[in-house]
Amino acid sequence: MQDLEQGVARFRRNVFPAKTELFTRLATTHRPATLFISCSDARVVPELITQSEPGELFVIRTAGNLVPAYAPGSADGVAAGIEYAVAVLGISDIVVCGHSGCGAMTAVADGLDPASLPAVAGWLRHADASQARTTAEGGAGTVAALVRQNVLTQLANLATHPSVARALAGETVTLRGWIYDIGTGTVAELDATGRPSALAV
Repeated sequence: MQDLEQGVARFRRNVFPAKTELFTRLATTHRPATLFISCSDARVVPELITQSEPGELFVIRTAGNLVPAYAPGSADGVAAGIEYAVAVLGISDIVVCGHSGCGAMTAVADGLDPASLPAVAGWLRHADASQARTTAEGGAGTVAALVRQNVLTQLANLATHPSVARALAGETVTLRGWIYDIGTGTVAELDATGRPSALAV
């Protein structure tokens, strides 16, 4: 906790004064352009990877960057965040970002024992379709293949949310799938078939 407190002190002393104008504007304005859905993994920091300023990304982080398909009437924080970002904030891009060495996808590939972590196992059921597609394509047991397929599956799940479906129909939002490699710092964008290509640098 002391490290966090020292971090706050450095922020107040060094960062905030240099960005006072930005924070003054953000105090009354919230207009991010991108909804960024990433894993909860502490090694994946959307603002750092994209070098975004405060206020530019609306971030949802879940274990395995999972996005449950829309279910009418369910109390779902992920669905609420998506709806708010699209329908209220009017974001124009949605990025689902998977990453190398994902613990959630490793657990899915290895077959997590539901009795040991029941809440985690329940959540990871949202990756069942990803695992089935990976197996069908001959990538069973390969975490990297599962990570890629999982990003595509979550993009498909996003499209089931009414606010996203309306925005896609109106061509006011674009869906993108990314894979971040922790060890190299590279980011690849997936095409519709799941083939990665490095983002331009």
